[in-house]
Amino acid sequence: QVRLVESGGGLVQAGGSLRLSCAASGRTFDRFAMSWFRQAPGKEREFVAGISSSGGTTFYADSVKGRFTISRDNAKNMVHLQMNSLKAEDTAVYYCAVAEWDVIWTVGSAYNYWGQGTQVTISS
Repeated sequence: QVRLVESGGGLVQAGGSLRLSCAASGRTFDRFAMSWFRQAPGKEREFVAGISSSGGTTFYADSVKGRFTISRDNAKNMVHLQMNSLKAEDTAVYYCAVAEWDVIWTVGSAYNYWGQGTQVTISS
């Protein structure tokens, strides 16, 4: 059974940093793209960042470009999101997702597997 478990969320002040991690189990994902999405209260889920199977290609939403860095460790079946210079508008539940192809889709419907989410709260 496929399972994605996020960790690393929390409460930090604006300007601070957090590192989110997502551990995948149940199968090997080293042939698939992995991404992070987020959903703020009252808003639709939005794409944050994605990474190709090899890690050689990454893509970011404009709102996080230059502040967030996505990486993956295929040996450990994990993906990470380093978030720096956090802003109040980054407050959301963050989800990792895996698509069964090596394409970084920005639409959630393209993803087959989702974690349960981890809360990130930025205080201003």
